[in-house]
Amino acid sequence: MCTVVIHVPDDETEPTRLLAVRDEDPARPWNPLGRWWPEADAGVVGVRDVRAGGAWLAAEPAAGRLAVLLNRADVTGRPESQIRSRGGIVLDAVAGRSPADDPATHGFNLVSVDGPRTVVTTWDGTQVRRIGLAPGTHMIAHGDPDDPSTPRIARWLPAFRDTPPAPGPHWYGPWIDLLAASAALESTDDAAIIRDNRPYGYPTLSLLACVAAVSEGDVDVHYGELSEPGHWGGLDL
Repeated sequence: MCTVVIHVPDDETEPTRLLAVRDEDPARPWNPLGRWWPEADAGVVGVRDVRAGGAWLAAEPAAGRLAVLLNRADVTGRPESQIRSRGGIVLDAVAGRSPADDPATHGFNLVSVDGPRTVVTTWDGTQVRRIGLAPGTHMIAHGDPDDPSTPRIARWLPAFRDTPPAPGPHWYGPWIDLLAASAALESTDDAAIIRDNRPYGYPTLSLLACVAAVSEGDVDVHYGELSEPGHWGGLDL
């Protein structure tokens, strides 16, 4: 139940800016932002899932590409023995490869940024859909982009749209301030962004966040962990 906020620019010479908050089981190990896949492409950086070897978020700076994966409910009829990890889809995306039309994975929302263009690919176990994002600020969680039936989107998307990125290299400051303000809600609140999903039957809590500015031929990405899962204590990005 991760959360992504993204601003697609009106002017294609301006970078696409993204904030991604990761919710995961704290007992599932990960590697922080780094170059973990030299066998695929030594230039790829990302947050690596140790167990399966794929990525939650990855970028290929020289190509100006970034991708991040969010879980989505599915109705797949495949047995678990035939299900593959979703992390490889992120690595494929930053290499310029789109998901297959019938992925052998559980459901997902894949946010793919290629310079000024952003596409959200959704898979619910029956159909792959590709949704191009228009210029403006959008929010994605476990449903469709800007889904008003998702409480955290209904509560916080208007605030993010009213909070433009700042000029300069620390453009993400206003968004981090807004993320901090959102943590006034209890992490078990359905409208919270910094989350404890255990009351909803998932063993996941908010663990970390990344911010990125993506433009043609460049990705500037930063990483920070929460000091306590599911609780706001600031981010050192």
